[in-house]
Amino acid sequence: MTKGKGQRAQGKGPERAGARHSIFMATGVAALVAVGLWLWSRGGADQAPVRDGAPSWSPDGRHVAFYSERNGKADLFIADRSGANRRALTDTPADEGGPAVSPDGQWIAFDTDRDGNFEIYVMRPDGTDIQRLTRDAARDLAPAWSPDGRHIVFMSTRDNPEFDVYRMNADGSGVERLTIGRSNWFPQYSSDGARIALHVMRDVHVFDLGTRQLTPLTQDPLNGMYPTWSPDGRRLAFMSWRNGKTEIFTMNADGTDPQVLISMPNGDAVDPRWSPTGDAIAFVHVAAGGLADAQDEHHERIIYVIDLATRAMTRVSR
Repeated sequence: MTKGKGQRAQGKGPERAGARHSIFMATGVAALVAVGLWLWSRGGADQAPVRDGAPSWSPDGRHVAFYSERNGKADLFIADRSGANRRALTDTPADEGGPAVSPDGQWIAFDTDRDGNFEIYVMRPDGTDIQRLTRDAARDLAPAWSPDGRHIVFMSTRDNPEFDVYRMNADGSGVERLTIGRSNWFPQYSSDGARIALHVMRDVHVFDLGTRQLTPLTQDPLNGMYPTWSPDGRRLAFMSWRNGKTEIFTMNADGTDPQVLISMPNGDAVDPRWSPTGDAIAFVHVAAGGLADAQDEHHERIIYVIDLATRAMTRVSR
């Protein structure tokens, strides 16, 4: 999940809107797993609150990059999908987030205000060789790589008070505006590179890069946000509060067959990211208070990985 001011009620997108960055009830198995997960997560309540978000997978599905702001400012980290071997990638006074690992695993794109304004940067997976890609007075956020690694899409307010989606070459050149109007958030490439999933206002849409057609897949109040593709391109995972709380759903790539995947007994399940290996989804649990209060420094934001075959959950945040 992205870090920020929480504008869900206004339908303007992610929790980190001002700065940074699910028709069916859950199955019995998922609900039981979630109850156990909740009891486990509350066991560390006497420790400093965990405040992690924006999970992003390594190409081999063995690691998860994310931001953490448990100490106030947001820095970038990477850990094994089990949560082990956590290590910092950045340590600056800036606010940094939105990590996205390149398809070849050689780069991590991210957004940061280290130069006074949110821009897109890249660095090596060990945190070295940091390079700035965008230079604009507006906010540039949430980079995502094309499957061939040649392009990066991101969201920006450079031509519109609301966010639009842009595409650029991997070196920052050739910036091209893809969407015009309304409010367009958090683009993610399909595995064939032909489509981009995003949410527009409160609904999941797919943008066809060939025809430039934008197609809605959900319709508020049966809303959807933060879409992520399965590796085979057949399904999307997304978050929705159509049942009165925020849950993780999956649906076919044409918007049919929506099903609850994760429904937590407390708080919200948000910001899913499908693993490149297709066997798991990482997501963020806002354990108390819900998205409206997610910026309360006492409220935890915890990253988990759910195994899609067994529905077993692993806590990544430590």
